[in-house]
Amino acid sequence: VSPYVLVTPNETRRKQLQQIAKKELDDLERWKKEHRPGPIMLVPQRLGGKATQAQARQNQQMMLMQSKYQKKHKREEYVKAKKAAEEAEILKKKAIQREKAERLEVKKKQQEIQRREMFLEDQYYKTNELLNRLDVGLPKSDSCQIANPGPESTAWTRSHAYRQALQEDENRRLEEMKQEQRRKGELMEFKQKQEEEARTRAHQNEQRRVNNAFLDRLQEKTQANNSNRPGYTG
Repeated sequence: VSPYVLVTPNETRRKQLQQIAKKELDDLERWKKEHRPGPIMLVPQRLGGKATQAQARQNQQMMLMQSKYQKKHKREEYVKAKKAAEEAEILKKKAIQREKAERLEVKKKQQEIQRREMFLEDQYYKTNELLNRLDVGLPKSDSCQIANPGPESTAWTRSHAYRQALQEDENRRLEEMKQEQRRKGELMEFKQKQEEEARTRAHQNEQRRVNNAFLDRLQEKTQANNSNRPGYTG
């Protein structure tokens, strides 16, 4: 157990400290009473504007209603703008999908034309090969035979005319298909240009509508602030 020392309290010293503290508290209370602020004397004067209390209440109620209406109008404008942006985005996606489908259709048409050309070319070569085999089987025609054409010469003439007619018919079909494909490409380009112009006009109209709505709200706010000023006559 650690040793400790017991100090006997000094009653005289404690009483002196208590008297000093009491004197300081009394001096503080006396100073507060002496320096207490007196009554304020002001010259009576009329405060506020020319409006009465009822008019002020009415104006306050009107401002509250206008504030609620402006908040509601702002919320509606935000919802409309958001909906318009979503619709524009949907239309844009649809236009992109439509363009992809049209490009795919054009690509399919081109592939079909290429396959058709290859098929016609192969058919033309096979027909020529067949006619050449028929020509090889025919005897050579001399001047007498040319002057007096026989059945062989007539067969060769018919085969040559058939070959030429077949070639002309295939060329005509290919030209018609190419013209049809060219017309479709021009029509698709014209439609894309019209859609781009329509999107541009819609975007400009939406921007103009938002700007007009903002200017209207700004004008209403300015008029409301001016109507609340003293002496405002409208």
